[in-house]
Amino acid sequence: MARRRAGTAPLLQLSLLLLLCPGGTLGCALVAVGSPLVTLGSAVTATCTIQRELCQGLEQGKVRISWMLDNKPVAGSQRQGPGGTEVSELTLPQFNRTQARLWCCVEWNGTKQRVGMAEIRAGYPPAKPLNLSCVLNLGDYGLTCQWEQGADSHLPTSVALKCAGSRAQAVTGCTPRGGHSHCTVPRPLLQLYREMEIWVSVTNALGTAESEHLRIDPMDVAKLDPPTLRNIQSIPFQTDCVALAWEAARGTEHMELQCELRYRAHEEPAWILVTGIVGRAGTAQRCGFLFGTRYHFQLRCRRSSALAFWSEWSPGRNYTTHEKAPPFAAPSGKLDAWWGARPAGAGGRLEVQLRWKAPRRHEANGQVLGYRVTLSPRRRGRDPPTVCNTTHTECNFSVPTGTRRVYLSAYNAAGESAATEVVLLERKGEPLAGLWAEPGDISSLRVHWEAPPAPVAAYVLEWQRVTSEPGPCSACWQMERDGAATAALIQYGIEPFQRYNISLYPLYKDAVGMPVHTAAYSQQRAPSYAPKLHLRSISKSEAELCWEPLPVEVQNGFITNYTIFWANSMADMASATVNPSLSSFVIRGLRPSTLYKVHIMASTAAGGTNGTSLTLVTTVLDDTEIQFLFLTLGLAFLLLILLLICFQKNERVKEQLWPSVPDPANSSLGKWVPAVLPQEPLLAPAAREPGPAAISTVTVLEGAPGKPPGKEPPGPPAAPSALPRPYVRQDGPGEPVQYARVGGAGYRGQRLLPEPGPRFYENLRGRGDGAGDWWVPEETPASFPLLQGLRLGGAEELHECRAD
Repeated sequence: MARRRAGTAPLLQLSLLLLLCPGGTLGCALVAVGSPLVTLGSAVTATCTIQRELCQGLEQGKVRISWMLDNKPVAGSQRQGPGGTEVSELTLPQFNRTQARLWCCVEWNGTKQRVGMAEIRAGYPPAKPLNLSCVLNLGDYGLTCQWEQGADSHLPTSVALKCAGSRAQAVTGCTPRGGHSHCTVPRPLLQLYREMEIWVSVTNALGTAESEHLRIDPMDVAKLDPPTLRNIQSIPFQTDCVALAWEAARGTEHMELQCELRYRAHEEPAWILVTGIVGRAGTAQRCGFLFGTRYHFQLRCRRSSALAFWSEWSPGRNYTTHEKAPPFAAPSGKLDAWWGARPAGAGGRLEVQLRWKAPRRHEANGQVLGYRVTLSPRRRGRDPPTVCNTTHTECNFSVPTGTRRVYLSAYNAAGESAATEVVLLERKGEPLAGLWAEPGDISSLRVHWEAPPAPVAAYVLEWQRVTSEPGPCSACWQMERDGAATAALIQYGIEPFQRYNISLYPLYKDAVGMPVHTAAYSQQRAPSYAPKLHLRSISKSEAELCWEPLPVEVQNGFITNYTIFWANSMADMASATVNPSLSSFVIRGLRPSTLYKVHIMASTAAGGTNGTSLTLVTTVLDDTEIQFLFLTLGLAFLLLILLLICFQKNERVKEQLWPSVPDPANSSLGKWVPAVLPQEPLLAPAAREPGPAAISTVTVLEGAPGKPPGKEPPGPPAAPSALPRPYVRQDGPGEPVQYARVGGAGYRGQRLLPEPGPRFYENLRGRGDGAGDWWVPEETPASFPLLQGLRLGGAEELHECRAD
């Protein structure tokens, strides 16, 4: 049975190789589909034909055909075709995969073997490109066009930018590379100062789509290089006006230009735009500037055409207007201030952080030189004690614990403004019911809140960019003086893809309310990268993974979830969605001793990012099973040791397992001493025939009546019938060594030992050469048989052999 099984396994392996080889079963199956390229969601039909005479190993028996779509079984029908073929037909009513392999399988030895395959792709006809626009670069006079791609067709697609002159046929102007949606038509294919027709053509296997045709003169869409601001200065006798000198870029000498100027104060976020500046080069004037204020200026131009594109803004140029002519005026108006306080520890002091906003341009009356904080208002003829004097808009200082008011003022070259009283109110009360924020644009946030039941004098909004190492922002706050307001717009210091913590404080008449908090992004995108997976533990069916949370700087939005993907070598893929607050996950239902590849995807509302892959292999046994196995082996070993000890101690068991074997060296035959050892020639060992010795003659003589065996009266010595023969042993090419002699008559009358009792041996074999002699070595092996009744040297003797 074992030999039959051993011979069956190679036969199975050989048959399997025949099935899988190119000339085997793969050559006997024909898979045909209605169309290998279909519209996504449409029906797919396929047939699989098996020819028995071409199938190695499938000539006999019934052929069972089945189908698999990638790794998923699908049901088909089977019938017998012409010529002894087997045909299976399959219809997929709705094909919802963009690409898949349809396998035809046959059952062989209880397993499914893939014998034929057809690859199917599905998608949509190409979508129409949108928003085609072109720009002429005056550097190389190349026309760069860009557009918006339509929906993905899931099929290989070719895109080309077509162009045609007024009397010329359409040609391919350029082809985008790398999946981009822009390309450049070279100068030889363009007709300048003439109208051309330009469009985008998209083609795949299911059809062709074209964008709207654009009819333009390439020179009308020329984009100029930015101009250069040469000089900025104040106009004499008109101290609120400035004059700017500028120069257009090269290559625009023959063009009529239209330009725009923009400027803003150094600390203002909004630009002021000046339009209607016409001319190729020259100067421009603008009035209404504030005294002693630093401004930033930029200029751009374009060709005087409705379709022309503006150039980029010129490099910025800074200019500070001069101070107002005498008489000077000190800053006016109140300063918006916000504060925070905490005990300074021992000594009964209070540590105060005071922040304020710089005076508005029309209130500064020139350049503000600094700010002063005092504990009491200024009185005529006496200066109050100053706790802070700085040029910044924040200050940290300590005051006695009972201090409830400080006074803030700004000063310039003309003097100091009236002091703004800052009341250090106590913070108490319940926070507001709700606060939320939404993007205004990529650089602003709109904040909403619910009004409290008590009347509010004003609100203070604070915001702070969230980083791994947060830093203070003295200007990241604003005051809303309208107590009835329920919304505000934050515009300062807001950047896209960055998280901001926002706090809202209601200001009552005699207290500051408790804050309410929220977080917001002005714009989100997919995370910069995903966390790195680590394997915490693994068994035969489970794997525990962990990861470090992403730093907030690379999240680029609120993490909505993590998705864990895992797949084995058989392409069995699964996934699980994990709450963003978790940092570990246990994958269950894995196969033992199987290799898996795992990766994680971190997602925001704007998209997801995949991490690197982690390879892991499940174990064959669980920890408990391994412990049970070792425990079983230990108990079996201990039981074996106990059995050996019992056998060693039990003489009866020892006798059964290890019986006592007599030693022939201690037999009576070993104690015989020949009386005379006559000399005789040695026989060479090579003259003997190799093989076991055989006894040619064994004669048993009957003794005289009434005489015990082995005893006879002494008589005259008989002449030896033959000479004794020596028996030699030769181990090598050297001389032979004599180690025993057996004489024919030399043992007559020798006494035998009385004890122990004799044991007779039968079926003895001698040399087998017909000589009829038996030789005994001097060192008798334990397994050598003892003899009874031997005929030695031709003389008949009766001997008793005893074995101890």
